[in-house]
Amino acid sequence: MKKLKYMIPLRSKVSIYVPSTNNVNEQVDNSAMVDYVHTRLSSIFGGATCAPAIGGWVSESGELVKERVTIVYAFCTDEQLERHLDTEVLSICEKIKKDMAQEAVSLEVNGELYFI
Repeated sequence: MKKLKYMIPLRSKVSIYVPSTNNVNEQVDNSAMVDYVHTRLSSIFGGATCAPAIGGWVSESGELVKERVTIVYAFCTDEQLERHLDTEVLSICEKIKKDMAQEAVSLEVNGELYFI
């Protein structure tokens, strides 16, 4: 651990879940939106990573609805999080919500999930 004491710890993590549908169930190619989010988070925090996942929820009829999502995440300092969360990060989520006609977009901050 002695070698790590001069390194800058990135103790915060921001993750944005990019859906693969417009509206509720119109399957779309989300690669342009994933690239947009990846570029923005990389610009803000110095780098970001994308990971595919399958999200799901239970519909009112009791059926499991599954959707492919791409989670774009970045580690950052607490100061970077404080400086950029309420401005740039939230505006990215609002753009996804508007452009992809979503009721909400999932934003995870330090292990806590928010619906934007």
